[in-house]
Amino acid sequence: MPKPEDGIKIVAQNKKAAHEYFIEDRFEAGLALMGSEIKSIRAGRVQLREAYVRAENGQVFLLNAHIATYDPASRQNHEPLRPRRLLMHKREIAKLTEKVQQKGYTIVPLKMYLTKGRAKIEIALAKGKKLYDKRDAIAKRDSQREIERALKERR
Repeated sequence: MPKPEDGIKIVAQNKKAAHEYFIEDRFEAGLALMGSEIKSIRAGRVQLREAYVRAENGQVFLLNAHIATYDPASRQNHEPLRPRRLLMHKREIAKLTEKVQQKGYTIVPLKMYLTKGRAKIEIALAKGKKLYDKRDAIAKRDSQREIERALKERR
């Protein structure tokens, strides 16, 4: 979805998600944030590594995403790991909840970015990989790297 040349600044990425899950559908969602949170996001102080998304009661929440406290805010600061509501269309939320109720599906955050001054998050409907799938992906990546290296030496 987001490309750096579109005036989009990628703040945080969850690179581990591609290794842990088969990514199927991607969605863009807005975030309901406090003032100190958006300032901290603009400073790039976000971590999505342990974050996950849960859909409940017709709403979607981003849980366990660490947005560091904003030092100048002092008393009006936010809790770094508080649950944050994601802003999505009802149809998208219904599709997500339907798929998550099926066995093996989960919703993972992939990246957080700023576009036109607003914080957005890219989430994905994903299915967990088994250990042998992860090994297979690593083997393919290594063999591809070897092929690239061999082609580069021939030139």
